Formats: sequence, structure tokens, C-alpha cells
Amino acid sequence: MTARWPSMVALAVAVLTGALAPSFADAGALRLAAEVLLAIALAQMWNLLAGYTGLLSLGHQLFVGLGAYALFAATQRLQIPPWWALPFAGIAGALAAALLAPALFRLRDAYFSIGLWVFAEIGYLVVSKTPALGSTAGSPLDLAGVGDIESFQAMSFWTAAAIGLCALLGVRALMRSRLGLALLTVRDNELAARSIGVDVWRVRFAAFVVSGFGCGLAGGAYFMGAMFVTPDSAFDINWVVMMMFATLIGGIGTLAGPVIGVLVWFALREVLTGWLGLQGGWYLIGMGAVAMGVSLVAPQGLWGLVRQWLGQVKDSRRSTTSCARPAT
Repeated sequence: MTARWPSMVALAVAVLTGALAPSFADAGALRLAAEVLLAIALAQMWNLLAGYTGLLSLGHQLFVGLGAYALFAATQRLQIPPWWALPFAGIAGALAAALLAPALFRLRDAYFSIGLWVFAEIGYLVVSKTPALGSTAGSPLDLAGVGDIESFQAMSFWTAAAIGLCALLGVRALMRSRLGLALLTVRDNELAARSIGVDVWRVRFAAFVVSGFGCGLAGGAYFMGAMFVTPDSAFDINWVVMMMFATLIGGIGTLAGPVIGVLVWFALREVLTGWLGLQGGWYLIGMGAVAMGVSLVAPQGLWGLVRQWLGQVKDSRRSTTSCARPAT
């Protein structure tokens, strides 16, 4: 119980800070914080599939885009506040994953990655050619059910904070369950997992659907805050680039890795585009250079480097303590 106190205190402080943030932060700071929190949720969902299940995705922008358009359509059709339409965003992502799983799970390795990317492009084309969804021009968010813009901004931030926190705690709880153990077994050795009775298809399906649900929910919340969506922004492959960068830089297959990676991503974005003024291709080259440097210095990610350093410090303290004990 004592070992859990630091985590519980940190969680309580984070929740209290998030609850009070709209009372002292301006709209720009709230929007940036919401973007970071939703990016953490997206990176956790990508890590759930790639890091814990062994399925590398290049098409998770499909779930982001479907979640965004499901929220906008539900808000407009049902005339409800946008935050009440968020479940439709998650359901859209989960339903897409469930429908695509039978076809995609027949593919292996790079073919799975490319197959999901192809479906993401199909989703982009269908939405961009659907007049009811605004076609290529996009669609504004229906704010008829919103009282005032300030309360809407606060609600958007609280929604993002809840999604980010729930994604973190949800993945942690999942990986401590029997399903999480089965996922790790399938990732490490599929044949061995089958030999001990693990239903490989079922556990991968569960992870895929959860990942789609989380990305759909985060995508809906992101564009709810932006109050406007277009096919180019919703189905942008840069969503996957961010998820991959954050997870691989921070440490794939770890809980803290995507969080660290997201913070590094946004810090680099501010430095490269703000302070250095890099745009377009130069910005991507800068990101790629950082990714290559980290992969060479820390193949297990930044969190792996931190854990290695902490382990060395701990061993050093143990050796110092043992040397200081008097002989008996």
C-alpha cells in the first residue's frame, strides 16, 4: 500500500490541476493542453496494437477521421451538445475495426500495415465525395446545443483530459489482466501462444477494436475543440506519423514511453516551427533527424534509457550500502 502512495498523490494532483485549469489558463493554453492529452491517448492506442500485440499500423488515421465525422454527424442530426455525441465517435472507430479485422488479420507484417493504410485512403475518398458530410470543403460543428463559447472551451478541455487519463489507466489495467498477458504471449511467439491454448484471433481482435474505439474517441474530441473538420485534416497520415514517432522515441511496448514521446514531439514542434522557423519538408527532416539520433543512442527509447540509468543508480546505492556495513 505504501508503494502506491506516490502514484495516488500524483494522480490526485493531476486531476485537481485539470479540474481547475479552465479557471486560470487562457484559451490558447487550454487548446494546446487538450491537443497534448489527446495525442497521448492516440499514442497509447497505437502502442496497444504495435507494442503489446505486434501489429504495426499505418492506417490509424482511419479511426480518427471516422470518429470526427461520426461526432459531427450525430451532433447535427440529433441536435445534441457535441460532448454527448462523443460515444458515437468511439463506436464508429470500434465498428470499423471490427468490420475490417476479418480481412486484415489474414495479412501479415507489412501487408497488414499497407492493407489498413489502403482502407484509410478509401475512407478518405468516400467522405470527400459525400455531399452530406461536406465533401472536400469540410463541415462546421453544430453549436446549437452549446450555451456559451467559454463553457464549451472548458468542456472541450475536460473531455480531452478525461480521454487522455482514461487511455493511460485503461491500457495499464488491460495489460495487467489475463487478456494483456495473452497479448504479450501472442506478440512474443504466436506458435507458442497457440500451443498453450491462447485464441490468437480473439485477443488480437479485442486489442484492435479497443484501439479503434480509443482513436475514434480522441479524433472526435480533437475536432470538437477545433469546431471544423475536413477530409484532409481528419484522414491526414500525419496522425500516424505522430503516433509512431511518440511511441518509438519514447519506448514501444511501455506505458510511459508514449507519454514521453508525445511531450518530445510537441516540444520539437514548438522549437522547429516556432524558434527555428522550419516549415514543410525541413520540419519533417528535423523530426526525422531527431528520431534517427534517438534510435542510435537509445534503441529501446528514451524511457528505456531512463530505466537503465535508474537501475545503475539503484545498483550503485546497493553496492555502497553493502560496502559500508561492518563485518561481523
